[in-house]
Amino acid sequence: MIWTPHATVAVVVEDELGRFLIVEERSSGQIVFNQPAGHIEEDEAILDAVRREALEETGWDIEPENFLGLYTYKAPANGITYYRFCFTGKARRRVTEELDTGIIAAHWLSLEDIRELGDRVRSPLVIRSIEDYRKGRCYPLDVITDSQT
Repeated sequence: MIWTPHATVAVVVEDELGRFLIVEERSSGQIVFNQPAGHIEEDEAILDAVRREALEETGWDIEPENFLGLYTYKAPANGITYYRFCFTGKARRRVTEELDTGIIAAHWLSLEDIRELGDRVRSPLVIRSIEDYRKGRCYPLDVITDSQT
């Protein structure tokens, strides 16, 4: 069996009231909460994947601002290792109410509200990345070199 890494993107988006853009979605028969996130498609530039996933899952036009970090997570449910390229971004405007299959709704929640979701948070990386963001962790987008851009 050939091991294939799963490359994903996620984006931490905070509004002017200190709330974060969170997606309520169905995953493996459960309702869970996550940042706008998903797999990078073949031949897709990483920053384009951030914009696409945010739009598909929330209806918001998101502009990536900084690279937050690369997070590794092995999901206990399926044993798959995910490499999560996490970014910060700004919500420019809501452009559609239509959301991707499996997405229930997009919410603006405080970090306290997200913590109260407990085991309904899709992975520990959701809270970890918000905490890293609040600590001021950020890198310029040009640390990402992408032959697609």
